[in-house]
Amino acid sequence: MPAPISETSSELNPPPAAASADQTQPDRLPKTTRTILTVLMISAFVVILNETAMNVALSRIMADLAVTERTAQWLTTGFMLTMAVVIPISGWLLQRLSTRGVYGLAMSLFATGTAVAALSPGFGPLLLGRVIQASGTAVMMPLLMTTVMELVPLHARGRVMGTISLVIATAPAIGPTLSGVILQFLSWRFVFAIVFPIAVGILLVGLRVVPNLDEPRPVRLDVLSIPLAALGFGGLVYGLSLVGNPAVPDWELSAVLAAGALSLAGFLLRQLILQRSDRALLDLRTFVQPGFAIAIGVMAVVMMVLFGSIIATPLVLQQVLHLEPLTVGLLLLPGGLLMGLLGPVVGRLYDRVGPRLLVVPGAVVVGGSFAIYATISMATPWWQLLVANLLLSLGLAFMMTPLFTTAMGTLPHHLYSYGSATIGTVQQVAGAAGTALFVTIMSTVGGRAAASGEIAEAALATGARTAFLVVGLVWVLTVVGGLFLTRTQPGVPATAEPQPVG
Repeated sequence: MPAPISETSSELNPPPAAASADQTQPDRLPKTTRTILTVLMISAFVVILNETAMNVALSRIMADLAVTERTAQWLTTGFMLTMAVVIPISGWLLQRLSTRGVYGLAMSLFATGTAVAALSPGFGPLLLGRVIQASGTAVMMPLLMTTVMELVPLHARGRVMGTISLVIATAPAIGPTLSGVILQFLSWRFVFAIVFPIAVGILLVGLRVVPNLDEPRPVRLDVLSIPLAALGFGGLVYGLSLVGNPAVPDWELSAVLAAGALSLAGFLLRQLILQRSDRALLDLRTFVQPGFAIAIGVMAVVMMVLFGSIIATPLVLQQVLHLEPLTVGLLLLPGGLLMGLLGPVVGRLYDRVGPRLLVVPGAVVVGGSFAIYATISMATPWWQLLVANLLLSLGLAFMMTPLFTTAMGTLPHHLYSYGSATIGTVQQVAGAAGTALFVTIMSTVGGRAAASGEIAEAALATGARTAFLVVGLVWVLTVVGGLFLTRTQPGVPATAEPQPVG
């Protein structure tokens, strides 16, 4: 049984001798650790890459399978819903199965879903393949985060988390571009068919090199928590994805959001009761650590802005400035690459100076990008939005790695899996909320502007300006939260080669 929170003070505040010993650690990680983390990061890159590659192929799929745009969007919405439902369960899964078993399950699900999607004769099987893919993706990221906390010593965690940020940021940026190249010459099915052998290959390699780092524990699965989590997190993500859709009646949107909110409240109450006997599906004692709660709060706003800007910027570039989709993709690619490539650099800086000196300046830079976005009009040159996107990516790059590292670094060992599951869940819900916020403001304000006589392009620009101004006001919370971030030392970190269990 894991130790109660009250017994983990020594983990959160190691003795001075332990801290000084940590500073004498060699800078280079053991070879086995590097191999394990490389395999996991390649696996994460593959699953995230395929998540965003789908978006570019939607128009081809609509034509080939004779489905409407609203039906085709379920390939994206269904993926998000599955992620929102499965990620909260991953905390229990990481406790219940061995490390190698969880890895095998995640990549097997992803590879199976990829094969089903590539061979699907119609829309139904294709959607099923996407759901299976998402189930594997949802498990992979918490597994990667937890493994880093298990293997990497405190003095090197920022550097490793920075490399993970490279994966998280560059894969979504490269996905649409790679998909566009494939679609230039081949059918949309090859977006999946090309990925399948890569997924199988990395699965086989991972089953050989990924060790069992912890002994699986016979943690009971609370059956009631699963539907509450599915209806709560899934309902909120689905409801938020409907915001701004004129085809959805108000009563349906209100009903979905209300059902999601009530189910989520029931889920949280259930976890508070179960965690007293260490049986929670998602242990909420992670929020007892102030550093975790602050980092998660700031991270939620960051994810709202990131996902919202991903929706708003292409709309403005295409519908206000009338740029071609390929041009839009090329304009947005540098920002994603910049964010990813800066990850390891920021990680090394975190190991030296901690989170506050990175997060606060990063938040100020993002605020500067909002100031540029808030001037959008039909006369705005394309390069001005490129500069704004680069500033946004630069600021976020200096925030994401410190937030991930600080959040996980505050937790005692037995809460690692629950902490990584919580981070993943917050990312999905906050991302959906950010998308809904941007879409709602843009459509509402833009609609009023159009009704007053503005042409469509000018009305959309007015809505976009308002959206970025409102989000800019919310963004002030990240600056305030960043001032309270501190680097913690949650225990004596690993210093030697990982020792497999069993």
